Amino acid sequence: MRVFVTGATGFIGSAVVNDLIGAGHQVLGLCRSDDKAAALAEAGAEVYRGSIADPDSLKEGASRSDGVIHLAFNHDFSRFVQNCEDDRRVIEALGSVLAGSGRPLIVTSGTPIANTVPGEPAREDNPIVGSDRHPRAASEEAAAAMAADGVNVSVVRLPQVHDPVKQGLITPAIAMYRDKGVCAYVGAGLNRWPAAHVLDVARLYRLAIEKAEPNAKYHAAAEEGVPMRDIAEAIGRRLGLPVKSIAPEETGAYFGWLAMFAGHDMPASSVQTRKTLGWEPTGPGLIADLGKLPLDA
Repeated sequence: MRVFVTGATGFIGSAVVNDLIGAGHQVLGLCRSDDKAAALAEAGAEVYRGSIADPDSLKEGASRSDGVIHLAFNHDFSRFVQNCEDDRRVIEALGSVLAGSGRPLIVTSGTPIANTVPGEPAREDNPIVGSDRHPRAASEEAAAAMAADGVNVSVVRLPQVHDPVKQGLITPAIAMYRDKGVCAYVGAGLNRWPAAHVLDVARLYRLAIEKAEPNAKYHAAAEEGVPMRDIAEAIGRRLGLPVKSIAPEETGAYFGWLAMFAGHDMPASSVQTRKTLGWEPTGPGLIADLGKLPLDA
């Protein structure tokens, strides 16, 4: 299969490219910068010059492929709502050239979209919140619209994807901890975040596009939920920083834009995903990777 991958040079995207190529697929990787093009080519992918800001380049890339994995996303959280609406338009552009063809489109969302039953893990078949409540739901709303237009679209929902260097939303939290000199969690710190190693997540994307099941929802959660207190304590041990609880009313002042996530309980189940795809995570857990954080960052 020839797969068009957006975000092909990113943290998750580069792992997906390597997994696809290792399994015998061809990759057309979206890239806009010269410095990243060389690494993409070295991995064995065909470099495709374009940008998620250029709908025509997206349509051309999709038209030249047997399937699309859409991973690119602007992670500037100071304009999170706008970035999510931009992603809606990217999905619409990609889907516009795939309708009626049967060629699969895999789009990316987050497991919190399906945290709709308080206290219980998000499940693949849960109803989802709308973009009026969680901006990232715009991606799934776009996917549903594309499915209605005859696109073979499915969704991979991500947890905190990690290795020793990057850990999703935990990475900017670590930067805050370093800056403030203390690792904080909210209240008792029992709120949970799901997690998975980046190589396990890459394999899930490959399995999802190989199966090409219309309207499927997949949860890339190897660990259902790691308590925030455990996360803060692991970081504190590694960096030699004190750890403390803060009151809920202090969350905004301490965490800034991360406050919308810091105290939230967001566990996620992947039972259905494992059964459907035969996906069995094998990578190290989140706490193990946090124990290997670079000390000189």
